[in-house]
Amino acid sequence: MRRRTLLALPALGLGASALAACSGEPSGTVGGVSDHVSPDAGTERISYGDDPSQWVDLHTPSGDSRGLVVVIHGGFWKAQYGADYGAPLAEDLAGRGWTAANVEYRRVGNGGGFPETLDDVHAAIGAVADGTDGPVVTLGHSAGGHLAAWAAARGRFQRWSGGPDLTHVVSQAGVVDLRAAVRDHLGTDAALAFLGEPSEATYERADPMTQVPLDVPVWAVHARDDDTVPFSQSEDYVAAATQAGAEATLVPVEGGHFGVIDTGSDAWAACLEVLDSIA
Repeated sequence: MRRRTLLALPALGLGASALAACSGEPSGTVGGVSDHVSPDAGTERISYGDDPSQWVDLHTPSGDSRGLVVVIHGGFWKAQYGADYGAPLAEDLAGRGWTAANVEYRRVGNGGGFPETLDDVHAAIGAVADGTDGPVVTLGHSAGGHLAAWAAARGRFQRWSGGPDLTHVVSQAGVVDLRAAVRDHLGTDAALAFLGEPSEATYERADPMTQVPLDVPVWAVHARDDDTVPFSQSEDYVAAATQAGAEATLVPVEGGHFGVIDTGSDAWAACLEVLDSIA
């Protein structure tokens, strides 16, 4: 089911600011738009299911589109963290000529977890990327980085086959090694809560580290001073991926866990440089 409604943009901006105040994110730039961008042409809400969390806000650039960036927010897959995190990134990207889709999905505590969260990401990509010309990029932060990388391998499994293919992945401080996340109790055992009691089959279907090599290029943008998701998550993933013959690049930055989603930061500028190398 696909239903479209217009989104009130001011309400979204207020939500991002409020969430930043509660999360420790830099409140001065989250929710704003960086220099050298143009206002987007408009934002459309697309519902891809009946649950209140099954929607995408599609931000359209004012001119020709450079391609589609699917923005997937983080928050350790927990229901208390929502798509407000991704809204400033989508707005900024649209101002730079990208069509940007800010995805909301069911999370642990509101009907999500394995495999429902993965079902939603698959459906959301299908709702916005089917028939898209140009690059189709997933860009995800933290747990969203896990989902962004996972989405590039989803077609290997019958449950998620048949959807639009991705062309590139950008993981921002991504949880891309679920076994290590469980072992290290990241986010107060957030990965275990997401997976349930994981079997080998669960890791095969859900863990990006298990799914290397991907068929598309991956950039892992991660701050060495990240105290929430350790830098080793990206470092070890890129090492394993390149050893397996994949095209994977580690992009070290500074700015802690949230610098990569602060649109005024050098870490976000590094993400933009990656996207500029694509289109």
